[in-house]
Amino acid sequence: MDFDERLEKYAELIVKTGVNVQKGQPVILYISVDQAKLARLIVAKAYETGAGRVFVKWRDDFINRKFIENASDEFLNDMPDWEKAEGKWIADEKAARISVISSDPNALSGVDTKRVAAWNKTCDDALEPVMDATINHKLAWTVVGAASPAWAKQVFPELDEKAATERLWKKIFDTARVTEDPVKEWERHAEKLHEKAAWLNEEQFKELHYTSPVTDLTIGLPKNHYWAGGSKENSLGIKFMANMPTEEVFTAPDNRRINGYVTATKPLSYAGNILEGMRFSFKDGKVVEATAEKGQDVLDELLKNAGADSLGEVSLVPDESPISQSGIIFYNTLYDENASDHLALGAAYPFNVQGGREMSNEELLEHGVNVSKTHVDFMVGSSEMNIDGIKEDGTVVPVFRNGNWA
Repeated sequence: MDFDERLEKYAELIVKTGVNVQKGQPVILYISVDQAKLARLIVAKAYETGAGRVFVKWRDDFINRKFIENASDEFLNDMPDWEKAEGKWIADEKAARISVISSDPNALSGVDTKRVAAWNKTCDDALEPVMDATINHKLAWTVVGAASPAWAKQVFPELDEKAATERLWKKIFDTARVTEDPVKEWERHAEKLHEKAAWLNEEQFKELHYTSPVTDLTIGLPKNHYWAGGSKENSLGIKFMANMPTEEVFTAPDNRRINGYVTATKPLSYAGNILEGMRFSFKDGKVVEATAEKGQDVLDELLKNAGADSLGEVSLVPDESPISQSGIIFYNTLYDENASDHLALGAAYPFNVQGGREMSNEELLEHGVNVSKTHVDFMVGSSEMNIDGIKEDGTVVPVFRNGNWA
């Protein structure tokens, strides 16, 4: 297939498998201005599938940077009422949300980290209804990637801009399984992930013990926790694929029972900056020390967010996954997290514990399920990672050996 044919199949996959657009449903598309061709294809496919109306929310790294650098405190720390109302409307209408990520990983490098953190907090506060609807699967949502020249040059610095962008597009298509029939490919892939999740749900481990040359971490799991992977089902009974690509199965940790230390094995692109060499120490569920070889100031601001000093997700990804075996660091969490076991600072998904969708924030916390407006994944897996599942009676069951399923 040539580029245009694959791009059209990609758009169809995003609409039909990513969010599974329903007849008459509103769709929100978040996408960069440099991805107009893909945006038009997604809009066309959504209407062909029966969408009621497609709203496009354009993004631009340059404009975002200039705003954060120059905005007065009045605008940096408060979102206009109409944007808050828009977020509530999206949640109330259960609109399908499509996020296309293509930003430069260094888009905000050099900008005052306190201003970046202030704007991120403003956005999190204003979009709380959307975040709540998303993490509780009250609506369908998906996150996918698109190649931009700035991102591509970060991934393939040895190539010129055109060649780097073409190569990144090829990797995006390959990892998203854009074949002759990508929808069918994703049905098969989802079934494999469902099988792994079913085995973990049957085992109901009390805790997981991670060990490698740079990690020794024990993570407690809540009673009646639930592992998920592959396609999800929202509260309307609509199946969707939250991330494409995805190679993970995941659950919520007990944020009161996390002890030891863990070292990130890949860089993290967060808040327009790249963080490298991160290491965290935990005691009784809380981060008691966090260091980074690069981006310490950004990490410090991240951990100031309420609930970000504990974990909200435990995710298992085999080292033999296609993204890992590509040997490429994408500097983009959507891709790098699917090459490696990862953990997330901040919010847990309430559905990862039985009855969690119906629980208040206070009830979730009582069950050890972390509550936060922040959710930031970081990668910890490698070919040297071993993970043991420990049962209530103390039985130890190998889960991962040398980075892969045992």
